[in-house]
Amino acid sequence: MRGKFLKVAVVATATAMLATACGNSNDESEEATDKSGGKLRVYAAEPAYLLPSAASDEPAIYVIRQLYRGLVRYNAETGDAEMDLAESIESDDQKLWTIKLKDGYTFDNGEPVNADAFIRSWNFAAYGPNGQGNGYFMKRIAGIDAVLPKDPDDDGPKEAPEPTAETLSGLKKVDDLTFTVELKEPFSGFPTVVGYSGFFPMAQACIDDTDACNETPIGNGPYKIDGSWKHEVEINLVRSDTWKGEPGGADEIYYRIFADINAAYSSFQAGELDVMYTIPPERFKDAKESYGDRLYEQEGDGFNYVGLPLYDDAFKDKRIRQAFSMAIDRQSIIDAVFDGRYTPATGFVAPIFDGAREGVCTYCKQDVEMAKKLLEEAGGWPEGKKLILWANSGSGHDAWLQAVGDQIKSALGIDYELKVNLLFAEYLEVADDREFTGPFRLGWGPDYPFMETYLTPVYGTGADSNASTFSNANFDSLLKQGDSAPSIAEAIPYYQQAEDILAEELPVIPMFWRKEAALYSANVDTFVWNQVSGAAYGDITMK
Repeated sequence: MRGKFLKVAVVATATAMLATACGNSNDESEEATDKSGGKLRVYAAEPAYLLPSAASDEPAIYVIRQLYRGLVRYNAETGDAEMDLAESIESDDQKLWTIKLKDGYTFDNGEPVNADAFIRSWNFAAYGPNGQGNGYFMKRIAGIDAVLPKDPDDDGPKEAPEPTAETLSGLKKVDDLTFTVELKEPFSGFPTVVGYSGFFPMAQACIDDTDACNETPIGNGPYKIDGSWKHEVEINLVRSDTWKGEPGGADEIYYRIFADINAAYSSFQAGELDVMYTIPPERFKDAKESYGDRLYEQEGDGFNYVGLPLYDDAFKDKRIRQAFSMAIDRQSIIDAVFDGRYTPATGFVAPIFDGAREGVCTYCKQDVEMAKKLLEEAGGWPEGKKLILWANSGSGHDAWLQAVGDQIKSALGIDYELKVNLLFAEYLEVADDREFTGPFRLGWGPDYPFMETYLTPVYGTGADSNASTFSNANFDSLLKQGDSAPSIAEAIPYYQQAEDILAEELPVIPMFWRKEAALYSANVDTFVWNQVSGAAYGDITMK
């Protein structure tokens, strides 16, 4: 990586981040790039939001990435950050960044995509009273503590201080197409992070009426919404006539929303869908036999874990958490539920990422005797208290979570029950409100292509996606040291030390790394998968 005192633009930040474009024959690739049109029908779950500043869930981001575009995008073949709406992102010290934008881009309503568009979007996300889920991602920008003050006791009785400013002091407009971003501390990964959808720009009309914009987005990307979001039914996108970049592959992208993934699979079988970006685990063998080469597989970076609500006194002793983890045989669950396709998690960073290490979590290997000992040392589990295991409904998590409960019961004698009755958007509200009454299923995928994406957003003190409410001063300090390192390569040792703390404290129980599996129909000419963004709907072409 480039040294601290050299002028830095966007650099490659991850290796082995490969993506695949799947065509129907090896001699059609040249022809396929010229094909376009048609209607791409895709499986979707109900999004939580369609505002870039608010949405951090996978179903939402799959839509937002087609409606909006940001400063950089992630290369479909390498995962590297490349200029998109930015002409350049440069810094002499990795603390003060100058961003120059390409000219001529607009929102669907005709407003220009200029410096003001990015500044107002980031300010809106960051301002505490707006309650935007991606405000936390602005935490490195100077002035964040004035617009998003820290709650002194997180979810405790003390009130968070009122903001003393409405805008980030670190954002300055230079001219219509140039603005500067001053960070609190140097951060070599900044040009890569801004490819995350929470950094996308928003129109002034959207800021003025966010409720309306959530239902009928005003985007700046290759697609625009046709009508409005029909909740729990559909979202239909058509090509935007204001987009001046490379057009999308299909004329329309139709997101059909399902409450149950098995119902979606049945619709795919009936020829009603063209892409399923995920497959019910119990249907994988059938899909492999039925669709052959139209089943796409790749080593994945999706992390499934069992979170532990540290705000519940029953889980405050780390030995309880360690005991539960050591009661679980991950490989047997993977073999029984996922046909051996997934990889047991022995750490918190995807194996395909720079900086990932095998065996970081010594408590992630089943050892029933040690689990019993740890539980006894912690004072045992309250007699007669059932363990409540949570998961969202309709996504096929019941089987493996039940196996987790069975193994904990067998090893430690703790009875359990499953609570799997909430759709994903409702489930996320429970997570946000810190209302889980027991271990909970969640997953995490990378927002940008380097290892810090698996650490800060999920376990950093006060992070919006920190559903366990883990807080550790040494962990936060190591993240800060990694962020301030002269390069991403030099940051990795600090991030690894932070991961070691997670491996000891176990705010979540690592379970497995998913192997990506997607289906595409015979109507698809070229299927494209982006390691960072998943199924690249806008790049997929139809016959």
